[in-house]
This record gives sequence, C-alpha cells and structure tokens, in this order.
Amino acid sequence: MARDNRRMDLRQLEYFVHVAELGSFTRASAFLGIAQPALSRQVRALEVELRQPLFERNGRGVTLTEGGKRLLAHGRGILQQVQRARQDMDEARGVASGHLAVGLPPSVSRVLAAPLVAVFRARFPRATVTVVEGLSAYALEWLQIGRIDCAVVYNVTPGPAIDLVPVLDEELYLVSARAPGGPRVGPPVALAELAGHELVVPGRPHSIRMLLDAALVAAGHKARVGVEIESVPAILDLVQHHRLHAVLTLNGVRSHGHEDVFTVRPIAPARGASRLVTTQWIVTSAQRPRGPLVNQATLLLRELMLRLWSVPAADGAAAATSQPIA
Repeated sequence: MARDNRRMDLRQLEYFVHVAELGSFTRASAFLGIAQPALSRQVRALEVELRQPLFERNGRGVTLTEGGKRLLAHGRGILQQVQRARQDMDEARGVASGHLAVGLPPSVSRVLAAPLVAVFRARFPRATVTVVEGLSAYALEWLQIGRIDCAVVYNVTPGPAIDLVPVLDEELYLVSARAPGGPRVGPPVALAELAGHELVVPGRPHSIRMLLDAALVAAGHKARVGVEIESVPAILDLVQHHRLHAVLTLNGVRSHGHEDVFTVRPIAPARGASRLVTTQWIVTSAQRPRGPLVNQATLLLRELMLRLWSVPAADGAAAATSQPIA
C-alpha cells in the first residue's frame, strides 16, 4: 500500500483561516502583511495537497466550499492548540506571553487605562491586553467565570475564591459646585450637615454608596438621595450644572479634567469612628493557576496605580489623600 506523504503546513493553514474569516484574499493579505499573489499561491498549494477546492471565488470575495468549512473547524482548533503550546513553553521559561483581560472601575479606567495599555505593550511585546470596565461587584463575577484575569476593585470582602493585594487608601470628600471666588478646598463637613444636602450618588452595591450609607446610619442619619447614577463624569456634570452634591475621592474629581470648578470638603467622622476611606485592591482568582503574564501584569498595575494616584492636588491642600499600602 502506498504511503500518504502529504504534510499540512501550519503557515498555509493560518493563511487559509484568515482568508476564510475575512472573506477575501485582499483583506487577508493586508491583515497579514504579505502580497496577495503569495497568499493565493500558499492557499492554492494547500488545496492541491488536500485534493479539493476550499473556496469558491466570486467578484465580492470568497465563500467556503463544504471541504473548506470542515477544514476551518479543524484549522481553528489546531492553531489554538499550537498557540497554547507556545504559551506554555514560554511560561516554562518565565516569559510573559498570551492574552490578559483586566477589569477596571469606570473612574479608575479613565485615569489608568491609557497608561496601562501603553506600558503593557512596551513591556510585554509577546502579549495582548483587553480592558473591561465595570463596577467592583461585576468584576468579581467576571473573574469567577474567567472573563477577566485580574481587576482593580474597591472595598471587596475577602473570600477563599479570590486573592487580594491592597494598593491604596483614598479618603472621601463632599463635592459641590464652586461658587465664584469660593475655595477649592473647604472646611470639614459633619455627617449631620452632609445628610442635609441633596446628593447624586451611585446605587447599591457601589462601594462608595455602601460606605456612605453605613457611616450615616451609624451616626443616626440617612442620605438624602436626589439621583442615583453610576457614571462619575455624569455625577460631576450634575454637581456642576444642577447644584447637587456628591461624595467622591479626589482622584475621582480630578478625572473630570476641570476640578477647579468644584469645592471639596473632607468628611468629619462621627466621634470615635474612622474617616471615610475607600481601599483599592488588585484581585485575582485563587481557583485558577497564574502564569508569568498575570503575575507580572499585576505588579505593573500596582506600579502604575501608585505612580498615578500619588499626584498631589494643585493647591497642595489634599496631597495626602491617597495613601499607598505597604
């Protein structure tokens, strides 16, 4: 019996998959950065090797034949397995490669996302990154189902399914529209006075809302909530233009880009109570193994957070609002 000496070239298979997914040799050649005639020759060689056509050519591009559909299903799996094998071998050598999905709260993402992507690309050239925005409660759910690999969260409760690294403590302030000639930093506000202001605040289970409600209830008061909204930029717009008040960190106010239009006041705690402080944590799953990419990327996250959140206020009055945690 004659031996079948056909061998499938991984490069040809990769080219075929890209043409199939993009539906065009022209688009695939542009994506892959190779000349279209060279791409066509490689795919044609694969068809000759497999003794059947893989595409039906037409004026609008290409469509898969029945044989092409079968090969596409196999080809994707083969290429994924090869990628996983390469990543595993890289991890054995301590090389950070693969893909990382990071969850960030919206207020943090506004400050951190762009620097994170820029430094990540420079530091980990063999890896890719996705940033997903969401509240801390959502990030923990995404971590559990494997949608993300790590996240920055606020005031999370420790548990056996997660590993937590505390990074920063941030004090909360009452934020109001700044009157003409008024100060950027006002005197401390007591909880009783704060309870009399109409607030625009996030809904539960946002960490700031939970902290605020707990502090007011402990002091015998209740928040006067005018509007519930999750978006920090929208909260600040309502404070600026509709004379509502908010409770935020100074860095949340700075994310607006025009913090000089606001007056911030530290919140005086009730007697014997601690100041209202929210903690930023980096969280990873305790139920999945962490390779070099996750380990090194979480160190990068902490490095950037400490650098970006340590920027002092312009007037110096609240320069110590963000305290790094050893």
